[in-house]
Amino acid sequence: MTILKIIEYPDPFLTLKAKPVENIDEEILKLIKDMADTMFNAPGVGLAAPQVRSDKRVIVYNPNAGNEKRSEDDDNCDENEIDEDDFEQTDSDIDETDGDILANEESEDNANFAKNSKSVKDNKHNEEYRAIINPEIIAASGSLISENEACLSVPDYSADVKRFSKITVRGLNVDGKKIQFTTEDIQAVIIQHEIDHLEGVLYIDRISMLKRNMYKKKIKKQSQTK
Repeated sequence: MTILKIIEYPDPFLTLKAKPVENIDEEILKLIKDMADTMFNAPGVGLAAPQVRSDKRVIVYNPNAGNEKRSEDDDNCDENEIDEDDFEQTDSDIDETDGDILANEESEDNANFAKNSKSVKDNKHNEEYRAIINPEIIAASGSLISENEACLSVPDYSADVKRFSKITVRGLNVDGKKIQFTTEDIQAVIIQHEIDHLEGVLYIDRISMLKRNMYKKKIKKQSQTK
């Protein structure tokens, strides 16, 4: 088991945009495994590569987080492998009026994810994690307030953040297969949070300037007392 160092705000690396993964080789697979070990050890429910000082567009997350009461028939956040043509032709729907992304209607194929789930079992922690390579949100709808959202790279702080309540995501799984799935509520929040990291965005960038400045002053004061 390898535990990576999680970098913290205000490290400038967290503001950089991650680069797409061109080839899923042993180095990328090791990064994913190490990220999962690090996430569970923290403990956390999600981790993006920039948080461990990697510039790759990779995220890992716990697919069971927030779903402890989910029934076995509820498979709304399992992956669905898709064909090459479907992957290329699926586009986001943008409402020009308010800039929101609107969710596509779910197809029959998109509703049946369980058979193609690519969760990975971490024997060290007896936990499952999921990795998405080059993830992107292609549709989103609704809104919710993510109460007391926190981050492993933003220690000792939490805040309410407005997020989409339902998203459709596509990317690659650890086998290099193109995947697409729809998820909502807590799982949607986790994935939005991690994809933000790939864009160089922290959740504190999504809160009021007043609250953000209060946190910055707190960090500055802590650094001065060390």
